[in-house]
Amino acid sequence: MTIKSGIRTGTNNLKTEAKKVVSKPTTSPVMETLMRLGYVVRGVVYGVIGLLALLLATGRGGALTDTQGAIAVVGKMPFGKVLLVVILAGLVGYGLWGLIRAVVDPLHKGTDAKGIAERIGYAISGISYLLLGLATFRLMTGGASAVHNGAQTAQTQQTVGSLLSKPWGVWVIALVGLIITGAGLLQVYQGVGPHFKEQFKPYALSASQRKWIDRLGRFGIAARGLLFTMIGVFLLLAAYYHDPKRAQGIDGVLASLLHQPYGPWLLGIVALGLVAFGIYSVLCGVWLRLQR
Repeated sequence: MTIKSGIRTGTNNLKTEAKKVVSKPTTSPVMETLMRLGYVVRGVVYGVIGLLALLLATGRGGALTDTQGAIAVVGKMPFGKVLLVVILAGLVGYGLWGLIRAVVDPLHKGTDAKGIAERIGYAISGISYLLLGLATFRLMTGGASAVHNGAQTAQTQQTVGSLLSKPWGVWVIALVGLIITGAGLLQVYQGVGPHFKEQFKPYALSASQRKWIDRLGRFGIAARGLLFTMIGVFLLLAAYYHDPKRAQGIDGVLASLLHQPYGPWLLGIVALGLVAFGIYSVLCGVWLRLQR
């Protein structure tokens, strides 16, 4: 054995051992429970956003809100404080699961261009859910004045405005806008494309049940993908026009749909999609098939 091949072998052995150590959370019962709870909480949050938007679109009250606003709504329900604790645990669990998917790659996305892109998306998702968990913790402790309807749009515009004051800010905003737009379009494709991934344990559901749940997943993922695509496009517009007010969060995107021709219909369809995504995500938490 040459020195070069020996070094390569030793390096590969170290990588293998390191991966074994790092990957333990993916097989930990505690981590799996937190991950499954995370899917359920994600479903509840998007389900609340969709339901409130649907009520507004049909003239039955409701509101246009974002993830923080949805959590604030849950916190005002009976046993709201208990529910917020559960939501916080789920957000932390889902955030950690995103980072694990990015670093450890338990879903075997690989290191080609597509796999790296998906793993970067997992990392961004994980960080965003951990930040949402931090906002939820502040809400629980009375220190989150920003957790209300429209917080996401306000925070986005504030961040964009701050970045636009920097010489390189436009390029950063444009890059983030491109990434979010790409992630959104990828989700739309996942929803409407021919190769929708079945995530449920085969023995958990009948063929008919899986078919209907997959339809829910397709519709829901496509609807959420449309939201992300529009958020990314609005960021690109903010960079192009050097105008932070053009940046929008989820609530701002929903409002823009409502103000289009046939706005209530457009909003209603997307809202139904978010409700479908919420149901699908909750079922993922119950019947998800993990790849070991």
